[in-house]
Amino acid sequence: MSSDADRRPWYRELTRYHWFVFVVAALGWLFDTMDQQLFNLARRPACTDLLGLPPSDPSIDKFGGYATSIFLIGWAVGGLAFGVLGDRIGRARTMLWTILIYSLCTGLSAFSRTIWDFALYRFLTGLGVGGEFAVGVALVAEVMPDRARPFALGLLQALSAIGNISAALISLGLGRLEETGALERFFAEQLGFTSVSAWRVMFVVGTVPALLAILIRRKLKEPERWRAKATEGEVAKKLGSYAELFGNPRWRSHALVGLGLAFCGVVGLWAIGFFSIDLTRLVFRKTFEAEARQRGGGALDRSFLALVLSDRSALEKASDKIQPSHLLSPEPGTRDAERLYAAAVDLFQSGETATPEALLNALDQGNPAKKLAPQTAEERQRRQAYLDAASQGSDDVEAHIDRIGKRTRDINGRLTLWAALTSVMLNLGAFFGIYAFSRVTHLLGRRPTFAISFVLATLSTAMVFWYFQTITDVFWMIPLMGFCQLSLFGGYAIYFPELFPTHLRSTGTSFCYNVGRLVAAAGPSALGLLTSEVFAGKSEPMRYAGVSMCSVFLLGLLVLPFAPETKGKPLPE
Repeated sequence: MSSDADRRPWYRELTRYHWFVFVVAALGWLFDTMDQQLFNLARRPACTDLLGLPPSDPSIDKFGGYATSIFLIGWAVGGLAFGVLGDRIGRARTMLWTILIYSLCTGLSAFSRTIWDFALYRFLTGLGVGGEFAVGVALVAEVMPDRARPFALGLLQALSAIGNISAALISLGLGRLEETGALERFFAEQLGFTSVSAWRVMFVVGTVPALLAILIRRKLKEPERWRAKATEGEVAKKLGSYAELFGNPRWRSHALVGLGLAFCGVVGLWAIGFFSIDLTRLVFRKTFEAEARQRGGGALDRSFLALVLSDRSALEKASDKIQPSHLLSPEPGTRDAERLYAAAVDLFQSGETATPEALLNALDQGNPAKKLAPQTAEERQRRQAYLDAASQGSDDVEAHIDRIGKRTRDINGRLTLWAALTSVMLNLGAFFGIYAFSRVTHLLGRRPTFAISFVLATLSTAMVFWYFQTITDVFWMIPLMGFCQLSLFGGYAIYFPELFPTHLRSTGTSFCYNVGRLVAAAGPSALGLLTSEVFAGKSEPMRYAGVSMCSVFLLGLLVLPFAPETKGKPLPE
């Protein structure tokens, strides 16, 4: 074993088997984070499709928050269960099962029909995702030489950013295929599907990590530290015991400190930071729709509406292919074309004639089934003027359908592309932030480095949610936030295994990370409710909700006085 005086780079101490263990654990966690990020990228379009609501509807944020909370609950439950198994049956065997579960259940998400079965599949996926981290870091911590351990764990966590970036690149590719129509043509020609969304394909790709299980099954051995404890009579009985974890004052104190630290970072990332992808979609949708209006899209859609109102057969053709959310109103921020077309389709399907007066009367009543409030007197007057100004242009409804469909694919494809680029920039910053934590903590210690990270995470996240506006901001604001927020997770990977003895390492690490996640599961729902209820009257409610929640990072500063300093100390036994 190298002494502290050894000046060789830490990686020079590693044998071939050390590197093998590191690569397998890194791949397991890398694919785990890829699955997480696929969900973040697919969440908004998935909820939009499954709920059948227009993309700007605040209810999408609310149900997206619910789905994320359910995913985090599954993550927490799986982490607690598999954390215990990691101590009881071994790190390698438990890792095998977690990877199989999160891979296969990710694939099931592609076949969702409603928001609720989608949430169920995310819960099941979370079971596997939650278990992988604790057993992975315990495995690396116990196999690596003491001096190399914090650097190896920091690099392990930093490489998780590669998984997130891989998910973003997958989204980029699928976004481009969706934008050009190639994705739809491929599935129609090769598999006979009439319509396939990019978000479903993303979840199918998420099944690939299952192949890693073959390598784990054949080559990976349990750490010698764990095998020694597993054969020590009395100690073996305490493997993965929560009674032992909480019965010992030292380990109980460490567990509660870790829980407090994890809660702040997990809420900050999953209830705020990762929703920056949704913020990008909201901000850029307005930009892309404004560009379409400047090209005359709003006026052409008014001609389309005049045509389908005057020709019942045209309305029948259009209702099968054009959704209300596909239409643009001439004025930004209004939903006149969308609401009028939706009312026309509803009247058509009920066998009534969609006259202008019938449309306005229907909108006066609202639509409780779709949670649409009755229109106001001001909206009725504006929509009456909209209908009066509508003049039928081309009488070719197919030409209108093609035009609107192409514009919709173009906007959705561009949004998918920029959401993916946001994820890439976030995780490029994360890679350097996580590894920076391992370097700074080597110099300053664990507690000071955590304090710096919590403050920087607060400031950078508030800046993004308040000031993010343009495409340029993607390339500097988002990486800065990723650097600051994700540096905390480098700290968790290094610090949590140092808090617990071998027979409780997986259990204790999992408790900190996953009970923190269970408590934090309310965070995304809170963001969704703030967006859809508290700040619903604001022009961009997600901004206010995100800034309001940034104070959660500062709660971590209240935990640090109780945290033991572990810099330079061996793992407890």
